[in-house]
Amino acid sequence: MNQHNITNESLGLALILVFIALLVSRKEKLGLEKDIIWSVSRAIVQLIIVGYVLKSVFMLNNDWLTVLMVLFICTNAALNARKRSRNIDRALAISFVAITLSTTLTLAILVLSGSIAFLPMQVIPISGMIAGNAMVAVGLCYSNLNQRFADNRQKILERLSLGASVKVASGTLIRDSIRAAMIPTVDAAKTVGLVSLPGMMSGLIFAGIDPVKAIKYQIMVTFMLLGTASLSTIIAGYLAYRRFYNARAQLKAER
Repeated sequence: MNQHNITNESLGLALILVFIALLVSRKEKLGLEKDIIWSVSRAIVQLIIVGYVLKSVFMLNNDWLTVLMVLFICTNAALNARKRSRNIDRALAISFVAITLSTTLTLAILVLSGSIAFLPMQVIPISGMIAGNAMVAVGLCYSNLNQRFADNRQKILERLSLGASVKVASGTLIRDSIRAAMIPTVDAAKTVGLVSLPGMMSGLIFAGIDPVKAIKYQIMVTFMLLGTASLSTIIAGYLAYRRFYNARAQLKAER
């Protein structure tokens, strides 16, 4: 098995790629230079900190600390998903419930089935993948809900005036929002292995693992991402739609 060791010198040389992006931005007057420098600097600092934190957590191998790390990941995912919740009250709580429940259920199934062991070096990276995917799906669900409630306001008012409940009046919008939020995950599953070799599979192959064994892990990842995306968006969609109405079941004024 080949061992790959990335040295500080090789990382420094890889930094040339960032300079290429900066030159392209400057030449084409894209105005992204500051954003590129800030994002790269932030990524370096965050990853260094996370690397040392994970090294300590893995060495301690404590179950409660592992659970706390999973909750920390879910909390940060919820905070980021909330940014797309323009007209949705209590979006942070909704995001946290949706992401945490879907992540916990997925992890429980993986651990109980023997796909992974309840060890920090396995649970924490998998939790990051699951919660990250749920975060994107929930954020897309919020964006679609906001857009559809704005575009179909008159239709909803007509349904309510005819005696429909808020759930019936919103049903089509909720389902369309959930469907739209799941499309990226579904499309990724369709093209995995043909268009892209995802992170889990590529990382294992790069480390020298048998490609057939790496494929099994990637199939597991595909299953868990599809399950998490569907569960998190369903929870978020059905908890969030009610925030577009007031206590009298009336559609709130546009903000």
